Amino acid sequence: MSSLFRGEEMQLCQIYFKSEVAYSCVSQLGELGLVQFKDLNANVNAFQRRFVNEVRRCEETERKLRYVEKESAKEGIEMDEADETCDAPKPKDMITLEAKIDQLEHDLVEVNTNKDALRKNYLELIELKHILVKATQFFEEADNFSIYNRPDRYGYESDDEHVTLLMSERNRSPFAIGFLAGIMNRDKVSAFELMLWRFCRGNVFLKTADLTELVEDVSTSTFQAKTVFIIFFQGEQLKNKCKKICDGFKATIYPCPETLKERREMLNGVSMRLDELKTVLDQSLNLRKSILVNAAQNLRTWFAQVHKMKAIYHTMNMFSHDQKSIIAECWAPKSEIARIRETLDLETVIIFFFYLH
Repeated sequence: MSSLFRGEEMQLCQIYFKSEVAYSCVSQLGELGLVQFKDLNANVNAFQRRFVNEVRRCEETERKLRYVEKESAKEGIEMDEADETCDAPKPKDMITLEAKIDQLEHDLVEVNTNKDALRKNYLELIELKHILVKATQFFEEADNFSIYNRPDRYGYESDDEHVTLLMSERNRSPFAIGFLAGIMNRDKVSAFELMLWRFCRGNVFLKTADLTELVEDVSTSTFQAKTVFIIFFQGEQLKNKCKKICDGFKATIYPCPETLKERREMLNGVSMRLDELKTVLDQSLNLRKSILVNAAQNLRTWFAQVHKMKAIYHTMNMFSHDQKSIIAECWAPKSEIARIRETLDLETVIIFFFYLH
């Protein structure tokens, strides 16, 4: 029972590899898992070692694979298990694997960029649609209750394009009344209204309307409670002040026509554009999912292959190099020396054993 807690008797070995077979030999020893190499370049900076560029290539490939893995996790796509029998790719095969992963990342980045642009446009149009609807409701309510919307008072004939409050005010005032329409987070409305009142000294009129449903935010892609607002003012100076306050509260201002006819035309155009964008966005999402599903079949195997290749080059950076051969030192269990010999091609590898006393 005393031998149960004793360490295995070890043997220090020195191995001479030919340069052209060192990679494959280290790969075989790595799969065997019976040796521990010594660092013969302990005094050499990590960035000055022979295979530092190869290690960097592997790290860059790992970064691309992690990006694909992260995107797959967002879609809830499960990845196939790695092929347990996969070996480290040969250096010439790594070029093909790198090209395949580069193309995969390029396609995914391109699809994501297009998707994000389409989604941003789509969300902006949804906000604009809410603004047009709420603005029309507000102007209609104002006309219904304003004494200035009577056709006989200002010489307008009664038809579908009835007089709006804004048009009435322009007829009875020498100064043009303008307005800004936009949307903002509901929790900022109170502070926004107070700031407008103080900064503009009560010379603006603010009308707000809360949206009943949550709206996906353009910048954060999270669903939030939003409020549509319209600010009425006179003069360019007040307009600039209102814009600055809107920017400070991160409120988004959208164009809103003055007449009912123009608002209806814009609303119809926005609705048509939303339908078109929805179709294109769905196609983009389907393409993205297809790319990720195909990648998920091999992603774990690619991770394993690149990780093994990186480990090989990291190990070879610990070796001593001359013009024709590579020298390595390692510890190995004495009882496994025969297996190590069988693994290596002794015609291209020379092994020296140091017996320790």
